[in-house]
Amino acid sequence: MGKLILNIGFLITGAVMFASCNLISSAGFNSKGLPTPNVEDDMSWVDSKVKLDHGIWDRLLKKHVKENGMVDYKGFKNDREKLDKYLKKLSDQKPDNTWSTQELLAYYINLYNAYTVDLILRNYPLESIKDISGPWTKEFITVGDTELSLGAIENSILRKMNEPRIHFAINCASISCPKLRREAYTADKIDRQLEAATKEFINSDNNEISQSSAKLSSIFDWYRKDYTEGGLSLIEYVNQYSNTRINPKAKITYKEYDWGLNDVK
Repeated sequence: MGKLILNIGFLITGAVMFASCNLISSAGFNSKGLPTPNVEDDMSWVDSKVKLDHGIWDRLLKKHVKENGMVDYKGFKNDREKLDKYLKKLSDQKPDNTWSTQELLAYYINLYNAYTVDLILRNYPLESIKDISGPWTKEFITVGDTELSLGAIENSILRKMNEPRIHFAINCASISCPKLRREAYTADKIDRQLEAATKEFINSDNNEISQSSAKLSSIFDWYRKDYTEGGLSLIEYVNQYSNTRINPKAKITYKEYDWGLNDVK
């Protein structure tokens, strides 16, 4: 009887793992042919045949995102027509290899953030993005004739570009996320914007840093490989931006992530 229960347990576990793999596969966790060039060290010079205007998104962010990073989703809802116009503009563009790395980064980051706001609005009011079924696996984002999920944009496009600072630029509509910036990302400013977003997040209340210890955001745990792939230790990466230098031998722990909606109350 015990062996029977054990075997059933293995079968159930295997079924769950198989279902999870299928879920990831069906979520379109691949770039679907969209360009993902490696980010070079020097992004100061932009050479692109395409120059996108993100002005609509920039104005919406300045209007509906507060200095503390909280988002006025009710305000966004009132400007739904403008947001839809911007989403259509993004969807009508399909990146190709003539786009500069900077233009691609700005496009993908804005695409992720704008469609995250769209997803929240279509399910508003709610307490957390996790109240939505499959928020990162549903393919509801259209780019040309390609359908993508938020998870695909993050994991199969942006992360493939070898730029770990993107994790401080994309916003998952949650309290513990890096702030949604009050400006659109643009090709001509992308390097400075990513640098500012990274420094701001690392020195924010999302981390508790001292010389002898580091209690970091769970983001550093989930994406540790991205920060250490270049040969740096995690502490060495954080020390590049931290106002307080952490001892290389300091113990690292991680903070619990607050998935509550980053909504203006």
